[in-house]
Parts: sequence; C-alpha cells; structure tokens
Amino acid sequence: RNQLIVQVQGWPVAMSGRDMVGIAETGSGKTLAFLLPAIVHINAQPYLQRGDGPIVLILAPTRELAVQTQEECNRFGRSSRIRNTCVYGGTPRGPQARALSNGVEICIATPGRLIDFLESGRTNL
Repeated sequence: RNQLIVQVQGWPVAMSGRDMVGIAETGSGKTLAFLLPAIVHINAQPYLQRGDGPIVLILAPTRELAVQTQEECNRFGRSSRIRNTCVYGGTPRGPQARALSNGVEICIATPGRLIDFLESGRTNL
C-alpha cells in the first residue's frame, strides 16, 4: 500500500526523535505514522530482560482505540518479535500486570489504568 500523507510527513519527524502531533481523519494512517518509527527504535535497543521496559508507551483515550492500536502492533511487530500489552480499565488487573512484569517492548494504555499501575508500583516507566 502507498504511504499516506500523515506518514510521509510524520516519519521523518518521528525518526529524528522529535515530538510530533499528527491530525488526520479516521483511516488516514495515523497509527502507522508513529508505530513504524517506534518499531525501528525498539529494534535498535538491547533485548529486554524480565522486569525491563516498556521501551514505547502509547496512550489511547479509549479502550476501543487501545485495542485497535494493539492489533496493529501485533500485525507489524510480529516479524521483529516485539512483545506488547494493552492495559485498560474494566478488566482484571492481574493478567495486564503479569504481562508488564514479564517485559514488553510496547505498552498501549488508557490513562486511568496506567495511572493505577504507576501508583501501585506495577510498572517502571
């Protein structure tokens, strides 16, 4: 598939390590605009040990968007064996906490559950 405008403009900024804000319509390729540079960054890091990480934190405003983002992480990170987890409220904390403690390169989180884990010491961002 061809690169979309948000990707063409966003990738050079993200790859340079600078912060960026991308505003575009639904289905315009925003997720890959930040996800692919994140994967490149992760691949340049030493392999995570148990209890390390995450290297990348992706904040999503809703559970639905967090789950959609995780699906893309699974799809594009699989060939690099990049592990991820999705943490959000409304579900048991245990499995999410175990995934974080086992070590993941990418954590996709909603703000409420992330704050919960940070305050309880269950992650070391």
